[in-house]
This record gives sequence, C-alpha cells and structure tokens, in this order.
Amino acid sequence: MNDLGILCALGSGQQEVLAGLWRGDRSGLQPSDAFSPSRSHYLGAVTTPLPEIADALAVYACRNNQLLLAAAEQIRPGIEAMRERFGAERIGIALGTSTSGVRNTELALAYQAEHGRLPPTYHYKQQQMGAGADFLAEYLQIRGPAYTLSSACASSGKAFASAQRLLAMDLCDAVIVGGADSLCGLTVNGFAALESVGAGLCKPFGRRRDGINIGEAAALFILSKQPGPVCLRGVAATSDAYHFSAPDPDGTAVQTAMRAALDQAGLTPAQVDYLNLHGTATLLNDAMESKAVHAVFGTDTPVSSSKGMSGHTLGAAAALELGFCWLLLQSNDPQGRLIANINGDDIDPDLPPLNWVAPGQSLGRPLTVCQSNSFAFGGSNVSIIVAQA
Repeated sequence: MNDLGILCALGSGQQEVLAGLWRGDRSGLQPSDAFSPSRSHYLGAVTTPLPEIADALAVYACRNNQLLLAAAEQIRPGIEAMRERFGAERIGIALGTSTSGVRNTELALAYQAEHGRLPPTYHYKQQQMGAGADFLAEYLQIRGPAYTLSSACASSGKAFASAQRLLAMDLCDAVIVGGADSLCGLTVNGFAALESVGAGLCKPFGRRRDGINIGEAAALFILSKQPGPVCLRGVAATSDAYHFSAPDPDGTAVQTAMRAALDQAGLTPAQVDYLNLHGTATLLNDAMESKAVHAVFGTDTPVSSSKGMSGHTLGAAAALELGFCWLLLQSNDPQGRLIANINGDDIDPDLPPLNWVAPGQSLGRPLTVCQSNSFAFGGSNVSIIVAQA
C-alpha cells in the first residue's frame, strides 16, 4: 500500500485526520437540518473546500465525485508515478459506495417540480453507482479495469478484496482502491425512518446508545506490487443471510470473517495490536460485534469504534477506517498512540468485556498490525488486516 488520500468530518489529508483521531475530536459532528428540514440530526459533513470538476467531465459533476477528486489529488504524484512505471492499461480502479451522487437527483427532482423540467446541468451519470470509477478513470487517464461495488456499509471493504484479486491474477500492477459516500436526503431520512439515527451525538458501545450519526468521506489507496510502507495482509468477507437489516445476534459469520482474515495474513489474534470496530452505536450491531470480538480476541487486544468522531460514512466507512489504521501504522509513533472509543457515555456493562481504548491510551511501542471490521445490511461482513511492511 503505497499512499493514502483521505478526508472526512475530521479534516482533509493524513496529518489533519490523524491529529483529530488522537485528540478524540467530535467537532466535525454537528446538528443540521439540511437534508431533513422538519428535523435536525447530527451529521459528519466534510467542511474542507472541494475541487471543482472540469467542464469536460460535467456529466460526472456531483459531490461524491468531488470527494473522490479531493482524495485523488492528495496522491496524484504517486498515481502518475505508477502510470509512468506500469502503463495506463495496467492500473485498475476498485471503489465502494452506497449512494454515489444521488443527491444530484434529489436536487434535480426538486428543480423539476418547480420548473417542469430537469435542470440542464443534470445527467444520470452523476448518480450512477459506477460513476466514481468511471470519473476517476477519465480524469486520471487510467485504462485498466475500473468498477464500483455497492453492498451498503461494506462496499469499500469489498473493493479491497477485489483489488487484491486484480493483483493476484496479474490483471493489474497497481489498483486505486477505496470509496466515497456523500450526505443526501435518501440516507439521512431513510435511516431516521428505520429509527437508527441517534437523537444526539452517537455513543458507540455506550450504555445509552441510540443510533448512528451519518457522515461523508472519501479514502483512496494506491495498492500495488511495488512495496510500500504498509501492506495489505488479509481480507475476508462473509454473509449472514439472517435478516434484511438486523445482524445475526450470535455474530457467527462475523467471527468467521475475522478469523479468515487472520488466516490469510498468517497471524494469530494476539499479534493484532489494534482492532477498529464497526461500532455503529446501534443496539443490535454493538451487542453482536462485542460478542463476536470477545469470542475471537478475548480481552487483550485494544479495540475501539472511530465513528464517534467521523460519523458512519456508510459505503466509504470500510476504506475510511482502514485509512485510520494506515495512519496509525505510518505514524511510527514510538508510544503507539491508539484511537479512543469516544462516545460521551459509559460502556454498556451488559456487553461482553473488551479492551476498550481510553482517551490518551497507547500501546507502549510502535504499532505493527491493525485489523478493521465493517458490516452491512443484509449481513455482508468484511474484515481487513494491514501491517507495517
């Protein structure tokens, strides 16, 4: 893994995001009624000014692709070096998203209701699920396989499994892999209708947790055959097939995903320095995940959910939180500072005991291995392991 471009409610760029994680910064989660005029919700919006999409690519002009463009520009030198080294045809793109640019369609339909026609700037490609990969391929002049996966909140995690296969099958020498999701009325009001949105700031694994704070983000990695500072050691995916939206309370398939990722990496649970939990702050997910993690890792491995700072970025969550792990490993911090489980609440005493990371907690040495979990509606589970090269 050669480089990382990242932006979320914590800020933009590696240094700013890592500093926010170490501070336990919740300032990016702010109440807003921008997508639900009759009701305010805490949202994790990206406030960094985003680059404009050129007129030549106007059919792709949407906020989701602006997030991707901002992340891509952070790693542009590395992408160009890979294209020069391997050729445009040997570089692929694998992305994950849950809504793509559907906000553009929401705005276009509102315009149509008022004016009787769609706005002249609207194009369906702005909201297509595959729009992000198509846009980056055109913008970066990449000619290898380029596609987007959409499996709700596990989307960008599945992209890493796909990118790993593209390299293993020798279809590519490098892959731009990650994901993006942007705030829109569909998700904000949809999750509210499911009674899955917290009344205030989210409380992952908290005694009084009552739902998620939706956020937006983009995270893009360069994954290649050329050694980088961090390596992708293991990726595993499973499916519960238990319920449309509720997780299997036993977490059996989640345990399988974590163990399969460890097997691929050739590691034991004791060798993982930090585990980033999916930790949505919903009653059912946190109960299931803590049970599954306790079964695999016991009470020794430091664990936390970072969603108390970034919000739940849905289809981008897996890539974003793997990016957080990448930042920890890349920091080479001699004390091994960790990401705290920030929730403004007491840990639920009814959950199985885990080694919850407290604010300011460190490993006592530089981190070498991190693992990250992501789960989705329909029982789609992904667990990914990254390590210092």
